[in-house]
Amino acid sequence: MISRRLLLTTALVAASATLPASVQADEPIKVVATFSILGDMVGVIGGDAIELTTLVGPQGDAHVYSPTPQAAAAVSDADVLVINGLEFEGWLERLMEAASFDGKLVVATDGIEAIAYDDHDDHDAHGHDDHAEHKHDDHGHEDHAEHKHDEHGHDDHAHGEEKHDDHAGHDDHAGHNHGAFDPHAWLSPTLAMTYVDNIAAGLAHAAPEGASAFYENRAAYSAELETLNADITAMMAALPEDRRTVVTSHDAFQYFARDYGLTFMAPQGLSTESEASAKDVAELIEFMRAEGISAVFVENIADGRLLEQIATETGAGIGGTLFPGALSKEDGPAATYLDLMRHNAATIAGVLGS
Repeated sequence: MISRRLLLTTALVAASATLPASVQADEPIKVVATFSILGDMVGVIGGDAIELTTLVGPQGDAHVYSPTPQAAAAVSDADVLVINGLEFEGWLERLMEAASFDGKLVVATDGIEAIAYDDHDDHDAHGHDDHAEHKHDDHGHEDHAEHKHDEHGHDDHAHGEEKHDDHAGHDDHAGHNHGAFDPHAWLSPTLAMTYVDNIAAGLAHAAPEGASAFYENRAAYSAELETLNADITAMMAALPEDRRTVVTSHDAFQYFARDYGLTFMAPQGLSTESEASAKDVAELIEFMRAEGISAVFVENIADGRLLEQIATETGAGIGGTLFPGALSKEDGPAATYLDLMRHNAATIAGVLGS
């Protein structure tokens, strides 16, 4: 005779096999982040409850990334896809279509005040002193018809029930140029708090059983971001008023400039693939000579040859390497987002404050 204990065990096993994956024991959800900085944030918030894949890793330039079949397979398998948004990932629409992605889409920049970018027309050598700002409200964006996000379905602010049409049109821009707004919002620690809010909410929606842990991780990380912001504010406030202009390779630091009262100038535009015109380069050289700019800063993801040429022509030195859009390798100075921001701030302060 079959024992009652065996019958009960068999019934429990059969019942568990029919339960949804989200409530079965200790199985991490599969999460894909588009580039290394987002991957670091997602890893901090998700912890052991997620299995994380980052498409563009450390030292990788998301501007020029070309998705691979392995990337398509990872996205196809993913429960959650975390993207920057603001048309940063110009290759994303094609990748999502190839992968037939049907999981939860989390747009990290939802809710931020984005800086408008007017195709360089009104900016002298891409030095953006005056920026129109755009508030990304979470309920349909009816006040900004020129940059609506309704195609994501954000009326309910669910961060994951979105349609994917917002990435259309990038084929007309070689897949890598950006839209009307500066996408580099992670270079503001205060906006990074919105990033982690959106990430935590998205993960909690996809895996409700882990929500309390995600929100605890978010709270702890947000406290670190507040400390980071206070530290950078103190560093930048100590700079002399006549030494607050930074020359870099491409135009990525306008959120940092807005937060801390600096001016950033660059020969290239928002993307590392954009071409610097002879006029822009000449204007930048003229400005540097007139203002006595003594140092320029190369970037880990940009070809430094043009900036080195500008430095030679102006007599400026190379002040160091900044990390605008990718982490360093693990043994480098910017292995995490917090490290990256502290390194950038310390490098700038060390040169401009000397």
